[in-house]
Amino acid sequence: MASFTRRTVLASIGAALAAPAILTRAHAAEVTLRLHHFLPGVAPMQTKFFEPWAAELTAASNGAIEVQIFPAMQLGGKPPQLADQTRQGICDIAWTLPVYTPGRFPVAETMANPFMVTNAEKTSVAMHKLMDEFGQNEYRGMKVLAFHTHDGGKLHTRNAPVRSRADLKGLKLRAPNQSTGDLLTSLGAEVVFFPVTEMMVGLSNGVIDGCCLPYEVVPAFKLQELTSYSAAPAPAARGLYANTFALVMNQAKYDSLSDGLRGVIDAASGMTLSHRLGKQFDEFEAFGKSVVEKQGNQIVEIPAEEIAAWREAAAPIYDAWIAKLNDAGHDGAAIMARANELLDEG
Repeated sequence: MASFTRRTVLASIGAALAAPAILTRAHAAEVTLRLHHFLPGVAPMQTKFFEPWAAELTAASNGAIEVQIFPAMQLGGKPPQLADQTRQGICDIAWTLPVYTPGRFPVAETMANPFMVTNAEKTSVAMHKLMDEFGQNEYRGMKVLAFHTHDGGKLHTRNAPVRSRADLKGLKLRAPNQSTGDLLTSLGAEVVFFPVTEMMVGLSNGVIDGCCLPYEVVPAFKLQELTSYSAAPAPAARGLYANTFALVMNQAKYDSLSDGLRGVIDAASGMTLSHRLGKQFDEFEAFGKSVVEKQGNQIVEIPAEEIAAWREAAAPIYDAWIAKLNDAGHDGAAIMARANELLDEG
């Protein structure tokens, strides 16, 4: 009798566990959206954002929307091609960086200039507002779901900390984008541009002395094991830089959805999503910093007056960016002024 009861209970549990799968097959999704990105599937961006967000779309649509996530460029191509893949329908949704295609999305790139970041949450909101006001035509053929940035980058070095311009002289550093590279060069560093994977090799064999990246990148590449020092601007000072991101959807795919399903997408995107992404990247940043601290690496502060001097050194970079915006048919000075106004409001 006891054996029979045990078998009965186990069978009941098994049936209960199997029920959702049966229901899923019985109520197949009306539409499947393929989401493509460049990070590995174990990255926090996938596990802590894409997967929960995809599940929310499915739940909000009562199972009518299914999102299939393809990390690490599994649908082919290279990261700079993600925007075009979305426009062409190779994927339905993609997460990409405007700096991957320099000059193509100049308004969206604007906040990737030096010292155009406070924290990720506030800067993401500022970027979304800036794009609403000046960048509406940059992503033609795509529906923009969100814009955001990461937190301000830090200087991670192997052999000595960076507290001043003098500490940068002759230092071989990997730069994250062209404008930040121009700043570091003007401050005396010897700048190189490596893909992140090659950067890690460069740090391992001593080809470079350090890099400029936010803390959130540290755990994925075990950067804390290849560097011993991290330098961040003093509190209340602007961050060194932040790359900008766009989450975009194929416009034709969006237009093909029913009114109800478009409403689900709309409710899960826009300014609310930009704010959420920025806040999430601040959380990623805090975790990355904790990894650096746990490793025992030294974290130093770059004084506010030093950062102020570095911002003055960036003036020619801003002038060049204004000219680039003007060449693209925009009012460059107005865009830069508004970007700084939005950051100061935050």
